[in-house]
Amino acid sequence: MTRLHRDETYEVFIDSNLTDGYLTYGEYLHQGETEEEFLLSAHVCHPSLANDNCSGVALLTHLAKRMAGLRTRYSYRFLFAPGTIGAITWLARNEEHSQRVKHGLIISMVGDGGGPTYKKSRRGSTTIDRAVVHTIRHSGLTPTVLDFSPYGYDERQYCSPGFNLPVGLFQRSKFGEIPEYHTSADNLDFIAPNHLALSYRLIADTLDVVENDAVYCSTMPKCEPQLGRRGLYGMVGGDKNAAAANMATLWILNLSDGMHSLLDIAERANLPFAVIRRTAQLLQHNGLLAICGDANPTMV
Repeated sequence: MTRLHRDETYEVFIDSNLTDGYLTYGEYLHQGETEEEFLLSAHVCHPSLANDNCSGVALLTHLAKRMAGLRTRYSYRFLFAPGTIGAITWLARNEEHSQRVKHGLIISMVGDGGGPTYKKSRRGSTTIDRAVVHTIRHSGLTPTVLDFSPYGYDERQYCSPGFNLPVGLFQRSKFGEIPEYHTSADNLDFIAPNHLALSYRLIADTLDVVENDAVYCSTMPKCEPQLGRRGLYGMVGGDKNAAAANMATLWILNLSDGMHSLLDIAERANLPFAVIRRTAQLLQHNGLLAICGDANPTMV
C-alpha cells in the first residue's frame, strides 16, 4: 500500500466527459408462495475490494443458490447493482411494485471478524429490524445496533421518504471505521472463510425468523395444562437445553393468545427464536397449540 505524506503535492488529471451511457445491474427472483418480497442487495462497484464488497456479492450468491431449492413463504429478490445510482435506478424502474418489499437487507463488509453491526431501517421497529437484532443478540458475539441515519449505503435510498421501505444494513465491522476500508489492504488476506460462514449463518437465521413467525392460540388457555403426562415437561432430560425448552414451553402457552407472534414471545422470553419455534411445533403436534393467525398484520 502506497503511503502519502501530507507535505507532498500531487497533480491529478481526471479524463472524463458527459455523454449518454448505460448502467448494468443483475437481479434474481426466487418465487415464493406470495408476491410479498424480501429484498437482499449488495453493491458491485468495488470489484478490487475483498470485504467492501466482494464478500457481500459472494454471500448473496450462495444464499440465492440455497433458496432456489426451497419452498418459501416470501419471494426473495437478490439485487446486485452499483452503489447509490444502482438502487436509485432500480427504484425508478420498479416504483409501481416497490411496496411489495416487506423486508429488506443491504449486505456489505461481511468477510471480516468484527461486529456484527446492524443499522436499522428508517422506521426503526419493523419486522426486519426486530428479526436481525434478535438474531445477532443471541449469536454469542458482541453486536452493535445503530439507529437509522441518512448517511451510509443503499439503505438510505430505499428508506427515502418517497418509498420508506423496511430495509436495514447488515455488516460485520462498520464501514469507515477500520483502517483497511477503501484501501489496497482490503484484500483476500483481510477476510476469512469462517467469518463469511458466520455472516451467512446470521443472515440465514434472520430469514428463518421472518419465514416462520406466526401467531398461535392455546387450545387449553385456562390455566396451565398438565405437561408431565404428555411427556412435555423435562422432555429431554439430561440435555443441557432442557431448561430452555421447558421455559419456552411455559412462555409459549402463556402468550399464545392470538395476539402475540413467535417473535414477540422470543423477545419477551429472551430465548433464541429457533428454540421457540421448535417448541411451538412440538406443542402443536401434541394438540396444545393451533395456528390462529399470520404475523403479517404486525409486519410494518
